[in-house]
Amino acid sequence: MKPRILIINPNSSEEMTGAIHRNAAVFAGDDMEVLTVPTPGTSPFIATYEDHAMAAPGMVRLLRENEDSFDAFVIACHGDPNIDLMKEITTKPVVGIAEASMKMATMLGHSFSVIAPVERTVPNKKALIDRYGLSRDMASVRPASVEQGADEAERLIAAGRRAVEEDMAEVLVLGCAGFAGLDKRMEKELGVPVLDGVICALIVASGLVKYGVSISKKRRYDNTFGKG
Repeated sequence: MKPRILIINPNSSEEMTGAIHRNAAVFAGDDMEVLTVPTPGTSPFIATYEDHAMAAPGMVRLLRENEDSFDAFVIACHGDPNIDLMKEITTKPVVGIAEASMKMATMLGHSFSVIAPVERTVPNKKALIDRYGLSRDMASVRPASVEQGADEAERLIAAGRRAVEEDMAEVLVLGCAGFAGLDKRMEKELGVPVLDGVICALIVASGLVKYGVSISKKRRYDNTFGKG
């Protein structure tokens, strides 16, 4: 039986949700079933920690309402908002697109760069990279918004070229779920692997389902807390 995976877009944008779903559905083909949903009551773009907090109630609701109907969940924002919370409240695999894509990047080259959508997300992405223990593998985080280009694709390619030529990146990671479908065009232009986070997360999530493993629920607590 093929895995059923719910892709949760932590923002409320119907347009971005549609773009994410179309790209995911093409990759899924006949190997898995995917459904992509936006998060109600939150921002149309996730960039700040406040945005993460605003998205939490809707994300939790989506997971709980759909837990019995799906085998795994993908969090389709490259900040991996509320990922620990989502993992905590279900026994099924939950995969963030940032963690999946950046860890996969370390398997494909000695160093990777994240291509961020805007400058204000750069510090948050570096903090996330450090949290995942990948700072040694990071070449840079490059915002596409500061580059010249006629459209988003051209700006992404320009940022990617700087990462490869100036920062010595061997792999590029697309730092926004809204960049869906641009990975292969960038690969052709730049000659290095370019990873779409949603696709990476689907690879991991479907593999975990097929393997029959999920998030560990074993916790260790310090029973001496509060004792004099």
